[in-house]
Amino acid sequence: MSQNLKALLAAQETTLGTWTQIPAPELVDLIGLNGFNFTILDCQHGPFGIETAENLARAADANDIAVALRVSRNDPVEIMKALDAGIPHVVVPNVETAEDAAQAVAATRFAPDGLRGACPCCRSGGHFIRNWDAYARTEQDRTGAIALVETAPGHRNIAGICTTPGLAAVMIGPFDLSVSMGLNGDWRHRDVAAAVAEMAGAAHDAGVPVMMPVFSPDPVECRDLVDRWRSAGVTTFVIGSDKILIADALARWSSDLVRSQ
Repeated sequence: MSQNLKALLAAQETTLGTWTQIPAPELVDLIGLNGFNFTILDCQHGPFGIETAENLARAADANDIAVALRVSRNDPVEIMKALDAGIPHVVVPNVETAEDAAQAVAATRFAPDGLRGACPCCRSGGHFIRNWDAYARTEQDRTGAIALVETAPGHRNIAGICTTPGLAAVMIGPFDLSVSMGLNGDWRHRDVAAAVAEMAGAAHDAGVPVMMPVFSPDPVECRDLVDRWRSAGVTTFVIGSDKILIADALARWSSDLVRSQ
């Protein structure tokens, strides 16, 4: 399997990832071959399901980068399928309460600690698990739930979310948060920035790693945002997405060539 995302989250070094929304293993290859540490397979907004995600995870494994999967909702069956496919971390959207976070964590763990369904024939165990006890212990250490907090109610309840036992990390969603706050996608708005800073601070106080999305395709703004959050103790960044990075590169090439004529 690929790198351990938990180890990357715990490291005090800058770690970069992105979103995979285009269902092409070649793009995951490119992410891994060009300096990124992880990618998040987007089964919420990406046009693909678990069958495709499993093959994208194989590309991540082949390039020795960590991989997570954003499920479409906080559903134990969706979370189980991702983990069984050998994708050790799930990003759970729209976490708004401590109860939401606890449900996500429970879905990553086998009984008696949780409610993950058990099967001895899945990719996460080499397709035939001969020693269930050893496998279950390994999965307990290897897997985790990442709470994506992206709404005004989530902001209000951030302290309880961050103190949920077993939570692997908190990811903050500035774009959705701006929509939830009635600011129409203006993730740069000062009220959004203040809310994001409060949530990052709450996670830091609780000792929970923060994954911070950085949407700007502009290299200067992106570096400034990374430096700003790094000074606040954040070390893990989700840079754009495959679509944002490719679209920006295409636009730069086309505009440069037009100007050169």
